[in-house]
Amino acid sequence: MRFFNRKAHNVFNAIGEVREALGTQQYIASDEIATVMFLAEKLGKPVLAEGPAGVGKTELSKAWAGATGRELIRLQCYEGLDETKALYEWEYAKQLLYTQLLRDKLNDLLVGSKTLGEAADRLAAEEDVFFSDRFLLPRPLLRAITSDKPVTLLIDEIDRADAEFEAFLLEILSDFQVSVPEIGTIKAKHQPIVLLTSNNTRELSEALKRRCLYIHIDYPTFDSELQIVNLKVPGLSPKLASQAVELVQRLRGMELKKHPSVSETIDWARALVELNAKHLDRATLDTTLSVLLKYESDLAKARRAIGREDRGRSN
Repeated sequence: MRFFNRKAHNVFNAIGEVREALGTQQYIASDEIATVMFLAEKLGKPVLAEGPAGVGKTELSKAWAGATGRELIRLQCYEGLDETKALYEWEYAKQLLYTQLLRDKLNDLLVGSKTLGEAADRLAAEEDVFFSDRFLLPRPLLRAITSDKPVTLLIDEIDRADAEFEAFLLEILSDFQVSVPEIGTIKAKHQPIVLLTSNNTRELSEALKRRCLYIHIDYPTFDSELQIVNLKVPGLSPKLASQAVELVQRLRGMELKKHPSVSETIDWARALVELNAKHLDRATLDTTLSVLLKYESDLAKARRAIGREDRGRSN
């Protein structure tokens, strides 16, 4: 039986409260996002957020932690990630140090042993001392499970991890507990709110998706992105902000290797402020377009397209 602190699931009583709380963290939530986060709290379910890189999936986790007053614990996924980096590992150096410090005690323990097997049996009877919480080094997953307060756990870019690690997560996502062979099963003191993000670099398993509430976060509309820019970069003039967002939206309509993300839109808007730009002339675009586009082929394609549009307007 699990004993969770259910107060953590009663932070908000209405979807509108969720939207307002995220707004205080400068995160503009759609109705769908606000609804999913509301249900995640009420149902105690993890959230799987999929979508292109840089559209605000990770920022949602940070905003949620801030809105609920919880610590954010982040596990960044990558190829080859295993449980020793994600869950726990033993502090072998500390165990060795204690062994050296307790050498006299070990000698006393082994006094009178007639055979190697008898000595090994005596040592085995004491091994729980060295495989206990004293020598356990918690990684992000175990920290979230054993935290004395409710936390927000971000498992970022789960699609970059191997399928084996994804399967390893299933026990945590369904039962909110982990198994440490030397100690046993450790159950959550407080059920964390878990957010997983994916950039769709590979298909995730049905078992993982079944355990989560799902939301797809795509590039924002013109009005939404303009609202984001005005919120994040208040020093940018309304006219220039509108011009900048309009250009970004046009770039996303092109066949590029990498479309500009929302975070890159914000970076570009900040760059325009630092450069004291008044409007988007050709010189400004030529010198700052690389803030948005990170491949030379994309830059060349965008400059050609912008040049054709400029010539079309002049004619």
